[in-house]
Amino acid sequence: VQLVESGGGSVQAGGSLRLSCVVSGFTYNYNRVAWLRQGPGNEREGVAAIYTGGGTSYYADSVKGRFAISRDYVKNTVNTVYLQMNSLKPEDTAMYYCAAGRGVSGGLTPDRYNYWGQGTQVTVSS
Repeated sequence: VQLVESGGGSVQAGGSLRLSCVVSGFTYNYNRVAWLRQGPGNEREGVAAIYTGGGTSYYADSVKGRFAISRDYVKNTVNTVYLQMNSLKPEDTAMYYCAAGRGVSGGLTPDRYNYWGQGTQVTVSS
């Protein structure tokens, strides 16, 4: 499974960005895709996750109501997962990673994911 992120950049507080993650490879290797981030001096944390089949999604408390995860999913083909980020805050500044894995719980836990992209940087200035 390969993942390639895009859409990061620099934005002022209150602005919006949309991240994209193109996921290729056999879909039986994963049933969920997550966005995770790592800010300066912080541990990697889960931001949002979505189950590719049914579309159920989960969010970290820090982004609920501001971020939205969605997916274009077709079995055994290239899929795309999006993260729409609105009302961005300086504390959202981080490297954002897309990751895929199989599981039924712990959807925002980084070590539950086997496949990772290279990341895309998001910088929010005050």
